[in-house]
Amino acid sequence: MSSENPDMDLISEAIDIMADGGIILYPTDTVYGLGANIFNIDAVEKIYEIKKRDQSKPLSVLVENMESLELIADLNKSSREIINKWLPGPFTFILKKTNAVSPYVSASTKVGVRIPDYKIARALASLFPITTTSANITDEEALSNPQDILKQIGTDIDLIIDVGDLNNAKPSTVIDLSSSKPTLVRNGFDGEDLNSIKGDLEKLNF
Repeated sequence: MSSENPDMDLISEAIDIMADGGIILYPTDTVYGLGANIFNIDAVEKIYEIKKRDQSKPLSVLVENMESLELIADLNKSSREIINKWLPGPFTFILKKTNAVSPYVSASTKVGVRIPDYKIARALASLFPITTTSANITDEEALSNPQDILKQIGTDIDLIIDVGDLNNAKPSTVIDLSSSKPTLVRNGFDGEDLNSIKGDLEKLNF
């Protein structure tokens, strides 16, 4: 599929598959991810199985827009200001979750949320939030193209959206906004944007 002109019929098929409990492999503005309907417990458990991931470790959630984000996470004035400025983008923000997020997705009181700067990924979450976790076995390298990914994780995927190699693919930068002191949990990239968002976090009163 073209990342610039996505096939909306295929996007609709992918949404239908996830609605029925299926798993998809899809591209984002960072790495390829594994997608499932967060409201389907069996599908969420299958994501853990594919990744060989401990279920005590939460999965992040991808939403289409701010309206959807506020259904699954609680925001205060400062966190809303940061998120409005930096999303869509290559960030995962950890926030206090709402009751809409099952403990199967996140067993804690928090949830990581993404709005990628990537048309395909946002379109896939147009009807319900989906899981967004790198398409790799836990603790193994996150690869940049579907062919290599399937060799690593196996073929237990219901649909693959292939846009080719995601050059220079790096995971998202993770920032915890759930407490009074924002914390950089994972640095997915270096550059001016990282320094800029650090400055924003220091200025705001959480």
